[in-house]
Amino acid sequence: MHAVGRRFDCSDPEQRTEGLNEAAAAVRRGELVVLPTDTVYGIGADAFMPAAVTGLLEAKGRGRDMPPPVLVGTVRAATALVEDLGPYGQDLIDAFWPGPLTLVCKANRALSWDLGDTKGTVAVRMPLHPVALDLLKETGPMAVSSANRSGAPAATTAAEAEEQLGESVAVYLDGGKTTDDTPSTILDLTTAVPRLLRRGAIPVQKLRGIIGYVATED
Repeated sequence: MHAVGRRFDCSDPEQRTEGLNEAAAAVRRGELVVLPTDTVYGIGADAFMPAAVTGLLEAKGRGRDMPPPVLVGTVRAATALVEDLGPYGQDLIDAFWPGPLTLVCKANRALSWDLGDTKGTVAVRMPLHPVALDLLKETGPMAVSSANRSGAPAATTAAEAEEQLGESVAVYLDGGKTTDDTPSTILDLTTAVPRLLRRGAIPVQKLRGIIGYVATED
């Protein structure tokens, strides 16, 4: 176990470069990192290392029944993770990625990974944040959940994340305070009609503007 989580100020070009290198190395070792996204801070691990994903869930105090979404740095990485995007996925990606839209698709069955009890699906998103994208392009797909203990408020600064997660995280990438703590909108594309699972930063009307009908709870 590493001694203490290290925080890098990504507004300083030298620290940003060093921090991204350290974070990528930590992810490859199966350790946890905290990174800024376009919504709130995230805690991330290599999506293809089951032990690292288990560590992420333990750091949050969360069970396997709440599998983390996967963040990607490119659209190509996302399409490799899913069986298919269905009739609407590509149009939604073209309109809203990178950005705060999480798409739930059937996972590619050829992949050997374990994110928890996913029932054969994966939630994917490409975040609109330069630090997150630079890291993801280096590491490949990461399992990323909000950087907080389960039930506690989501962290909008690296310091808040560090307060909650402490030494369970190897590297903290500090991108300043996040501008918006509204979570991403989650849309399920595994059913015939796209279904809204969580209201978030992208309003339903905007989704309907691209794909027509979206099923909601109300």
